[in-house]
Amino acid sequence: MKIITRSDKLEHVHSDIRGPLFVEAMRMVGEGKNVLRLNTGNPGTFGFKMPDSVKNALLENADKATAYCDLKGMPVAREAICEYHKRKGFQGITPDDVFIGNGVSELVTMTLTAFINNGDEILLPAPDYSLWTNSIYMTGGIPVYYECNEDNHWYPDIDDIKSKITSKTRAIVIINPNNPTGVLYPQELVEQIVEIARENDLVIFSDEIYDRLVMDGKKHVSTASLAPDLLTITFNGLSKSHIVCGFRCGWMVISGPKENASDFIAGIVQLAAMRLCANALMQLVIPAALNDPESTNELLVPGGRLYEQREACIRELEKIDGVSCVKNDAAFYIFPKLDVEKFNITNDEKFALDYLHSKNVLVIPGKGFSWKKPDHFRVVMLPEADVLAKAMRDLGDFLKDYQQK
Repeated sequence: MKIITRSDKLEHVHSDIRGPLFVEAMRMVGEGKNVLRLNTGNPGTFGFKMPDSVKNALLENADKATAYCDLKGMPVAREAICEYHKRKGFQGITPDDVFIGNGVSELVTMTLTAFINNGDEILLPAPDYSLWTNSIYMTGGIPVYYECNEDNHWYPDIDDIKSKITSKTRAIVIINPNNPTGVLYPQELVEQIVEIARENDLVIFSDEIYDRLVMDGKKHVSTASLAPDLLTITFNGLSKSHIVCGFRCGWMVISGPKENASDFIAGIVQLAAMRLCANALMQLVIPAALNDPESTNELLVPGGRLYEQREACIRELEKIDGVSCVKNDAAFYIFPKLDVEKFNITNDEKFALDYLHSKNVLVIPGKGFSWKKPDHFRVVMLPEADVLAKAMRDLGDFLKDYQQK
């Protein structure tokens, strides 16, 4: 039989979060080593529990999920999502503008498949979450990265965005709060990005999955609330805020001049119909979860688990000579910087592999987030504060004499 190779569409696709480093970590686990996996934002693996409101909604209504539901999602769930986004300032939306999917991942790929023609350019941030880059490549598009400036709190560089627009640019991706930096964008900055989209007739894809995980009294402002005149697709879900990653509970809301995008939206419907419907069990919990913000909020204030873990992580990172970081505002990620000259680092993946072998701690290098320099890595701040603090002290001990060879 002849050799069968993978599709050319996968040439540029990468998934470093569960890539070769993860495979090596699992090999070590198989040998009996205790590896601290700071690669994936998966709260359920670190002792976080779903709220009782979510659990009760699931257990009490499970019989309602035995049949296929509407291809866009259960009406009661879409109504709850619609009301949530109206409270965040969305204008002119109805439950019919909501699509529920098996996680945001499915919906991003579905939407870009319906939107992108071969050679279309899509603006997205660097660093980015690789789902976006991969989905653009797989659907025939070209990702064009605008720089986020670490010296300016990782905010997108407005001038750089403007410089990257060409006749082939069709849309811009905003990830706010950002993954991997954990930074929240202020309203004034989002307004500037929206104005660029307005001036260049761009569709906006706004990834807001961490909008409920904001700390320090700051407030998330949805892009769509600032762009009622622009076609905006907003992505969100419960995976992180309500500790149900395994439920694959995501949704998207289409807002703006939908009458100008009827054929595009019909394409999304066409793709949604192909998979019949999203998992119905997870849709049962959406109304209860969106009516229970307190179970999430209590994690984000002093004394709350996510808040204290962030503080412990940053305290220890700031003690390490040759490491710096921008404190995150949201989510549970931080994207520290390494002094590459001090440590002679030319390959960030090798740095992460050496740290894994030395201290049994798995982190993901910056290359996994489309960062071109070998000087960053992402830390998932989900272990208990003392465990996370020890991992960062271990990093400091590892780096004391580290010289990459």
